Formats: sequence, C-alpha cells, structure tokens
Amino acid sequence: MKKRYITTDKGMSRRDALKVLGSAALGMAIATSGVSSLASCAEKRHKRIILYFTGTGNCLYIARQLATEDTELLSIPQLMKEKRFNLEAEEIGLVYPIYGHMPPNMVRKFIKKAKLNAGYKFAVLTYGMRKCNAVEIWDEISRKAGCKFDYISTLIMVDNWLPNFDMNEQMKIDKHIPESLQRINADLGKQRRWHEPVTEEERMNHQGFMERAQLDPEVGFLMKSEKYFAIEDSCIGCGICTYVCPQGNYQLTSQGVKTQGDCEFCFACIHNCPQKAIQFAKNDEDPLLRNGEKNPNARYRNENVSLYDLKCANNQF
Repeated sequence: MKKRYITTDKGMSRRDALKVLGSAALGMAIATSGVSSLASCAEKRHKRIILYFTGTGNCLYIARQLATEDTELLSIPQLMKEKRFNLEAEEIGLVYPIYGHMPPNMVRKFIKKAKLNAGYKFAVLTYGMRKCNAVEIWDEISRKAGCKFDYISTLIMVDNWLPNFDMNEQMKIDKHIPESLQRINADLGKQRRWHEPVTEEERMNHQGFMERAQLDPEVGFLMKSEKYFAIEDSCIGCGICTYVCPQGNYQLTSQGVKTQGDCEFCFACIHNCPQKAIQFAKNDEDPLLRNGEKNPNARYRNENVSLYDLKCANNQF
C-alpha cells in the first residue's frame, strides 16, 4: 500500500514540511543542549572527555555514569558529521557496544582519523551475552591507529540482538550493572592501567563465529539496510527512524519511508519505531534472516535514556 501525502501550494508535501521544521528544531536543540558541545566556538581543556556510540541508549547511559563534574560527553556520529577529530583533555574515554565482538564500523573509522591528546585513555565495551576477545580486538585496532588505550574493560548489559533474544525476557535479567560500574569507576579514579584478560576459549569462540558469519575482520558487522530491514504498511511517516539512524540511512519520500546504505546493525531504527513498522526482512538463505525475530512485539530502549537523547546523538541531517 502506498502512502499519499497532502501537497502544499509550493509543491512540498506536508510530511516534507514537517521534517524540515523538525530538523531545524533538532539542530537548534543539539546546539543549545548539554548533550553535545559541538556548537561551542570556545575550546577549553576538560578534565575528562567521554566519546560514545549508542543505538538503544545503553552506551550513552554508561557514559553518563562514568562522567565526573568536569566531563564532556561527545557522540561519535556527531563528531564524524562535524569532522571533528582533534580532542584534548587530561583523560579521554570511549564507550561503545560490541557487534560480533567487534566495534561498530563508525567507531573504527573515527579512531583511524582521531588525534586524542590525553595522559590517560580508557575504553569500556558493552555486550549482552558474549564478549569473546573484544578487548584484544580493540587493543589491536587502536594500536594500529596510533592511539593506544591504557585501560580496556567490558560491561554486560541487556542484549538487544532481536534475532536471538526476547527483549521482555532480557529486561528481567539482573546483569549487576551497578556493581560493574562501581568497579570501573574505582579503576578510573585511580587511573588504573589494565586490560581485561581474554581466555583462549574466548579467542576460539570468536574465530568460529567469524568463520560461520564470513565477515571481514577489517570491516566488522557492516550490512546493507535495504537488505535487512523492511518497512511495513503500519508506518505513519513520523520520521523517528530518520533521526536515530547514525548512518542517516532512512528517508521520507512520497511513497513512504525508504532505507538504503551501510548499516551498523545498531538497531536504533527497529527498536525506536513507535509503530513497530520496521521489521527484519525475510530470507531463508541468510542465516541472520532465516528465523526472523525472537519476539517481534518486544522492543527496547535503555530506561534512563530518552528518544530525544538518541535523536541528538545520532541525527545526521
């Protein structure tokens, strides 16, 4: 079913007009809010800067919990959009979710361009079920980029991988997040120089996963959004997906919402659609699409993070 929009006298659809107004309002909000300091002309040296990548709010929540009174929180998608790569502080931290035990592709691209000038650098990697050798993977990537991290740790959270997990069940599991945060904050307070140990079994599990998934280790879990996501007729054209996608893959068109482009598989779009109109595409030949979702009616966003927060973090318009 194609969606029909009312056309204005100047040829712009009502949906397009709303989207332009929404983009302008969001841009003003980003420039004036405390979520990002990218609009500030004055550069000042902070005690701590924390960079984050988030799809469903988990890493933004963790970044906030690791922030001190003099901490600047910066979204990596916004830094990439603004082409801001030179950062200086006494401490610089990075918080990101692991996908297939690897960093999001955008985080890889950022660290290759970034110049992080700090006496102490730390990284916290969030995961839902298996971390495998994620610590070693990040250590290798960052070292190759000439940006060695002094401290790398992992933190288990709600697993929002929809093909395998029911979000309603995941949210019931106590993953002892406060205890993990207390440990990490204590380490950072002492500027501990430590990398979380990795076992040989974890290395072998990652190797087996890569062989099954046939992924390029230099790229990671990067897919095509048009192949993996389908927009159902229940879509109302609200435009939320266009704001929360860190790659800017979603567009409002005269035929409804369309998606195309490199996809991080962060699931910001599918988890935050209020109509649950974004679903996994069906493909029996693709192991990621063969079984669909564990529970198509269950969605997740970190309870401490608002939809507005995600829009400010990921908006690419």
